[in-house]
Amino acid sequence: MSLLDRYIAKTWLRLLLLCLCGFIGLYLVIDMIEKIPRFLRAGADAGDALQYFAWKLPEMVSRTATFSILMATLLTLGVLSRDSEIIAMRSCGISLLKISFPMLTLGFVASILLLLNAEIILPYTYARTEQIDRIKIKKKGDNLTFKRNNIWFRSDSLILQAQLFEPKTRTLSGVVVWNVDAAMIPVSRVDADTAIYQDGRWMLHNVTEKKFLIPVGFKENVIPAMAVDLNLKIEDLQVLERDADNMSIRVLKEYAENLKRGGYQAYRYYTLMHAKISTPFAAVIMVLLGIPFALRNSRSGSISMGIGASIGISFAYFVVNAVLLSYGRSGVLTPVVAAWGANVIFMLGGLWMSMSVKG
Repeated sequence: MSLLDRYIAKTWLRLLLLCLCGFIGLYLVIDMIEKIPRFLRAGADAGDALQYFAWKLPEMVSRTATFSILMATLLTLGVLSRDSEIIAMRSCGISLLKISFPMLTLGFVASILLLLNAEIILPYTYARTEQIDRIKIKKKGDNLTFKRNNIWFRSDSLILQAQLFEPKTRTLSGVVVWNVDAAMIPVSRVDADTAIYQDGRWMLHNVTEKKFLIPVGFKENVIPAMAVDLNLKIEDLQVLERDADNMSIRVLKEYAENLKRGGYQAYRYYTLMHAKISTPFAAVIMVLLGIPFALRNSRSGSISMGIGASIGISFAYFVVNAVLLSYGRSGVLTPVVAAWGANVIFMLGGLWMSMSVKG
């Protein structure tokens, strides 16, 4: 790496760190304003609240990094232009590609790091924040276990196991309910194709009930439908629906495939799975888009223009991406097109702007 590359890279990284810290701080303040009153009402300890927000930092980085990278790119070129350094470089015969190369490289590295963060770190930290919120702050029992596509729940003498949950239809599939005595010895077992939440109760459908006899054997009954009293609320099962973007790509893929095999529509989860891959690469797209935008306005070198452009471009990207993802979740667009559409559109826009910048 040449001296010029190191100089541009250091300037970009310094401004990125400044932008990232600023946006994370703003995100943290807003989140604390929203969450602290609820924590106080629940009687949470200060240490538990601090742990909760500490474990949310990777999520905050993930949500603010793309905007920070765009602003850092525009500000870097704005500062270089204001000090006439861009003009000096170009007068020495240095091409725009050479000037842009350090930022494009760092943008690509940032995309890879964001992808690793989303796939490896976020699922773990999200599980920790959920655990702190549910057990230490809300003081709820740890009687619900949700891992991948396997759900376990205990309510008094009943133990439920289900293969998967479909939030849209509020349906559990592949249900087994065990009834045990005080010594944890099974009294009966109920197998059902589905369990649907209706009027505050779970209704089992296509039921096979086995009542165990003493000393051995069992009596089997086949029932079209039966109700079961479980202290399991639908809100407890909507973690995946609310926060699927914090699940790993592998888990989302398994969940979507299980839904599809069960006859349910899985557009939403396939779209989210592809979006988890495409979203981190928005970072390098923002660099590609920010460079020609800043260079086309290099004479002004205005810092305020860089900030304003960052807000405008980010808002446009957010709107286009949100619309395409909504079409993907509803099945109007294929998941791949919905997830990558905004990246392709803005990448083409960046390339077109780059070709219009005079070298």
